[in-house]
Amino acid sequence: MARDSMTHGPNIIHPEKASAVGSRNSMNRDSRNEYEESKLLIDEEVDKVLNHIQAKLPPEVLEKLDVMGSVKSKLHNYFNQNFQNMYNRYLVTMEDELAKKVRDLVDKEEYRNLNRYTPREIAEILDKIGGMDKFNTGEVEKSIVNIYGHLQGHIQRGVYELENETNALLRQKTDVGAFVRGENSYAIAKCSFKSNFFKPKTVMDVKLAINILDAELASPIYHYQIPVDTIVRDIVSKHVHEQIETDIKELNMTLLDEGKEELTDTEVLFEKIKSLDNYVEDDSTNEQSKRYQFVAKRFMDKISGLGAEIDPADYDPLNIRENVKRIIDNDNIRNRGFNTAINSLTSILDTSKMGYQHIENYKNARECIIREYEDTDVLNLPDERYQIRLSYYDHEQIREMRNTFDLQFEELRREILKVVEVTDVLYQDNKKAKGIKDFDDVAKQYLHGVGKRRGWFSSRMDEETEAGQPKLWNEVVFIAPTPSSGEEQNKTNVHIVEELRKRIIKCKKTLHDVYKNQHPTDRTIVESRLGFLERKFEEFESLINPYHILPGLLLEIDITSVKRKRFTMMGMANVLNEFLYSVSKGFQDAAFAAFSRRRSTERSDIAQTFEAVE
Repeated sequence: MARDSMTHGPNIIHPEKASAVGSRNSMNRDSRNEYEESKLLIDEEVDKVLNHIQAKLPPEVLEKLDVMGSVKSKLHNYFNQNFQNMYNRYLVTMEDELAKKVRDLVDKEEYRNLNRYTPREIAEILDKIGGMDKFNTGEVEKSIVNIYGHLQGHIQRGVYELENETNALLRQKTDVGAFVRGENSYAIAKCSFKSNFFKPKTVMDVKLAINILDAELASPIYHYQIPVDTIVRDIVSKHVHEQIETDIKELNMTLLDEGKEELTDTEVLFEKIKSLDNYVEDDSTNEQSKRYQFVAKRFMDKISGLGAEIDPADYDPLNIRENVKRIIDNDNIRNRGFNTAINSLTSILDTSKMGYQHIENYKNARECIIREYEDTDVLNLPDERYQIRLSYYDHEQIREMRNTFDLQFEELRREILKVVEVTDVLYQDNKKAKGIKDFDDVAKQYLHGVGKRRGWFSSRMDEETEAGQPKLWNEVVFIAPTPSSGEEQNKTNVHIVEELRKRIIKCKKTLHDVYKNQHPTDRTIVESRLGFLERKFEEFESLINPYHILPGLLLEIDITSVKRKRFTMMGMANVLNEFLYSVSKGFQDAAFAAFSRRRSTERSDIAQTFEAVE
């Protein structure tokens, strides 16, 4: 059967088989007799010629011609031969063209079905449509990327929810790992869990801060007030580093072609530094300087100090600076990064069923505040709620925040120590009134008392007192080590915070020991002041220490959730992971990203050959 089917294929060559190449017969004719049809046509043509001859020649000539015999047969054979040749050539040509068209049509339908149901390369499909020069594939590619992006987002959200629920069941408690996991854990600047002040048994408050550095942002963020020349310099600098990366890759390829080893990480670093001479230069006054090979000096001089806005009275659309600013504004470089972060956060909140009733987007200040409820009074809000504050800070802003943080911390410390001093005075007055003795009284009596025998220790104390030696240990916390220069620039204030906490506890205990169950006016006033300062101190401690953050995007989240439900907390965990995935590139270690075999690990016995070992 297979052999018979092969004899009827479209590429068979035979003079008589129907539809074969070179055949006189065609299957398209069905039961029609082509010889009878051609004979009818030939006889008609021969009769026309004979009638024409009989009409033109005189009778005496016709009598001498054998019209019914030789002339007619010759004409008939002549027409028959030429007609058959033309007819057969026509049929074969038409069948060949028809077979090609049919095969192309079948191939097209087969490809269409394959492209519809099998994952083929997008570039191949678009190339079959017409190629890049005939068909613009940009919009199709964007649509496909968006489709895959949305699909991946939905799948990833479901996986995060499953992971969150599973981890919560396994841990049987709530911890920091419930929010940010895996490769984005380093971004956490602060996370604290504590019981709610009004409902400590059933509700908890969560403070979370995530710091995404400038180098880790997928799209760079600029302040609205930043000058145009700064943006241009950043763009040129980025282009220079891309050129350097290209040069390093070409150098590595050259080394590989020569049979040598690739550059190590240290060598790559030095090559990058040496390559800077080809693109940058410190001389900013010379127009021929290499720093102006991408943007001419006259353009940089024109846009120097140009901000985000131009006074309408000075605006001239034909000036150089206005047109350079327009190019930057058309590319939306100034607003692109922060707008991308806002759009990503709001879209994730919408699709994650984490709705919000209040949003304030301070575009020029690069700050956005999102609250689930508009009201800010905690007494009127439900137990499941959240607040998000997304801000971008540069070096100058962080420096001012650190100065303010130091001032506020010092004021709180001074006020708390004032209450401690008042509590000590109340304690001393109570001792005198009731005749109570403590260790200080006994030590004073025996070590500094009049008429008592004074030993070596009392004389040593007198010497230290006369020398003005200060008391180093305050008996509340141990003596802290002297901070280094690095610690001075990055203050943690851990020892001071610990001291203040213990002093507040000690003050409460002292007041209780002095007054017991009595509540005079002095005790009520001091305890009220102490409670107020304690709440403010806890509130200040929950804030982000500006010494612990770096320039970049800061995401602050305040969550209040029921301890047994934790709906808002688990939903916000999914939002955070998806937001970090879309906005941040993540921590990148160049040593692992561009890992190659080190020369120190090269072994000569690995390369085996058949040569004799010397």
